Amino acid sequence: INKIFDKIREQIALECERCSPLKKGEIELDESYFGAKRVRGKRGRGAQGKIPVFGMLKRGGKVYTQIVKNCSMNEIMPIIMKKADLESVVYTDGFKAYDGLADYGYKRHYRIKHSANEFAIGRNHINGIENFWGLCKVRLNRFRGIHKHKFYYHLKECEFRYNNRGNKIYFILLNLIRNHPLKLS
Repeated sequence: INKIFDKIREQIALECERCSPLKKGEIELDESYFGAKRVRGKRGRGAQGKIPVFGMLKRGGKVYTQIVKNCSMNEIMPIIMKKADLESVVYTDGFKAYDGLADYGYKRHYRIKHSANEFAIGRNHINGIENFWGLCKVRLNRFRGIHKHKFYYHLKECEFRYNNRGNKIYFILLNLIRNHPLKLS
């Protein structure tokens, strides 16, 4: 059964990469770290043993996630450039990797400073993508640990579920498997 679930998750991941849910509009950017709750050593960003993930959410729309080596500007800017149009309104937190967005042509970039206890000022917030991270972490906690080599597929399953909320996922999966049959050998 687990082998079949793994194959279904592989198809879901491919489907998530095939469709490009973003481009124009109001887009929230954020990074998150997945792994054990308590890791001895460095805490916070870049904590040892945690998997850094970058995410983008189009308000009122879909989310896109990608595992990154680290959350530096060099890692995340190509993803942003590929998925978000320069005319988009971009919302971020105060993380320094987002400092260069204006240099890349994003004229409408708004920040919320969590360090100054700001979380929402009118439309300036990243609550949507942070909500997605929370939902994703709750779902993944149910597994009580996921092998690193399978984490990508579980992350993409969370993305797929979020992007198809309100739809009948069962029928979407049936269509997906019909169009792209599972190879179980």
